[in-house]
Amino acid sequence: MRKKQLLFLILISLFMLKPIEVYSQLKSYAIEQLDSLQKTEKRKVFVFMHTDWCKFCQLMKNTTFKNKQVIQALTSQFWFVSLNAEEKRKMTFDGNEYQFQPTGDQTGIHELALKLGSIQGAIAFPSICILNSDHEIIFQHQQYLKSADLLQLLVPLDKKYPN
Repeated sequence: MRKKQLLFLILISLFMLKPIEVYSQLKSYAIEQLDSLQKTEKRKVFVFMHTDWCKFCQLMKNTTFKNKQVIQALTSQFWFVSLNAEEKRKMTFDGNEYQFQPTGDQTGIHELALKLGSIQGAIAFPSICILNSDHEIIFQHQQYLKSADLLQLLVPLDKKYPN
């Protein structure tokens, strides 16, 4: 009898903790997964473009994108893509192939980051780009964002651009 009660309490505890577990980490998808994801559920796409050398990119990764409210908002409303702008592999997006473009011996930028992150012909990091479910750019921003600032951006976008 006592074992059954203990087992019951353990099971109840696990079910109660499940929602916390779901939003404890931000799930990132590859850009190539978007077509199949949109078939399962139409959502806007949040693309975070960053580099390894950008200290503000790393700060956003370690603070903004670890905030529980940000994780919940992004997980419930968007497909989240983390795109290293210096990624060297070919990527296919929206029926087109994009490649890394060298700009020097050890430097370069990915064509897809340029396409999604450039504002008036220039790109800076960190950059975010929000796409509607048809992969059209509806919002771009180039600058570090604290959690509260990002949340303030997401709410009006959700109302202005429903899926």
